[in-house]
Amino acid sequence: MTSTETVDTSTAGLNALLRTSPYNEFLGLTCTLADADAGRLVLEMPLRPELERIGGEPQFHGGPVASLIDTTAVFATILVSGVVPPTVNLRVDYLRPSSGTRLVATATVRRAGRSVGVADVDVTDDQGRLTAIGRATLSTATG
Repeated sequence: MTSTETVDTSTAGLNALLRTSPYNEFLGLTCTLADADAGRLVLEMPLRPELERIGGEPQFHGGPVASLIDTTAVFATILVSGVVPPTVNLRVDYLRPSSGTRLVATATVRRAGRSVGVADVDVTDDQGRLTAIGRATLSTATG
């Protein structure tokens, strides 16, 4: 998929787009909410042994958490702009260990202009506790 192709922004369409990336497939990402009017998108990521910080403990490594934040911001921007944007900058703040059986990332698009998009992402664990926050700046320019 190129940055200028038309994107199906339904939940099913975004899940299909997620599956085109072997990395997203490896992470097990699933889109559970896509609300273009609100600029909000939710992705979930299940805990797998390959994503554990310490083997045998139900705690996510920070790398997959950052990837979840990045991908959620990208897909929220796709939802609002219709453009598949590359990330220009990503900031992640880890607030507590991300643990449990799954993480839920909720992105809110703050801006989706002709050249730059900005999305904020909250990550919660399976008990609803906020574990990480992030902000991504993305290139929405198509040329």
